Amino acid sequence: MTKRRDDQSRRYLLSMPDRSAPPQSSKDPLVIRHLEFLGPMATVDGWRPAADLPEIAFAGRSNVGKSSLLNKLVRRKAFARVSNTPGRTREINFFAVNKLFTLADLPGYGYARISKERRAEWKPLIEGFLRASPQLRGIVQLLDVRHDPTPDDEQMFDMLADIGVPTIVVATKMDKVKASELGKRLHALAVTLGIDAEQMIPFSAVTGVGRDELAAAIVELLAQPAWKTAESEASDAETGEEGEG
Repeated sequence: MTKRRDDQSRRYLLSMPDRSAPPQSSKDPLVIRHLEFLGPMATVDGWRPAADLPEIAFAGRSNVGKSSLLNKLVRRKAFARVSNTPGRTREINFFAVNKLFTLADLPGYGYARISKERRAEWKPLIEGFLRASPQLRGIVQLLDVRHDPTPDDEQMFDMLADIGVPTIVVATKMDKVKASELGKRLHALAVTLGIDAEQMIPFSAVTGVGRDELAAAIVELLAQPAWKTAESEASDAETGEEGEG
């Protein structure tokens, strides 16, 4: 499902799976039977695993709760290390999941207590990976439900809009917001991003709420062709129609 927001300064164009009808089954949509760390990608031109499997990326600013979310998603306590020093990780870490797809854990961005130069390093690495990954099915973009998107978040969303990668938006740390305020916070984030609140997945790594919905969304993305392939086929079809005219 595509949503857009137009104003004088910015346009978001996010290609998103339709989350308006969450799955009704009580079964685990994503049972994790096998996990394997494949290695890190440290530079745009550096090593990365062979693109033999579909890939799902995870992104968010430092301290958004990405490591905790990943641990809850795969039902492991120490799958992704929860660092006491935000901003330390500067690599993309790859994991094989069930030998069926590759999970790419992108470095957190936006930590204020590191140098300006280091803070700027995240964009080339992340953008280079997203643009050059032929098997990428989509990205899970995290936001802290308690706070409005930061300039770094907005820069990330602009990048995703420009690239056109299918995006699942997850609002983390919902357990830290009063139930009476949660709807207002989700609505505020949705308005800022120009998407429907129903298209955002509320998530808590503490209570587990949102885990199965996120897992189902990932399974749905994995069932789709690589977005670059689909985009290329659509472009070729349009070119053919123009030629016939």
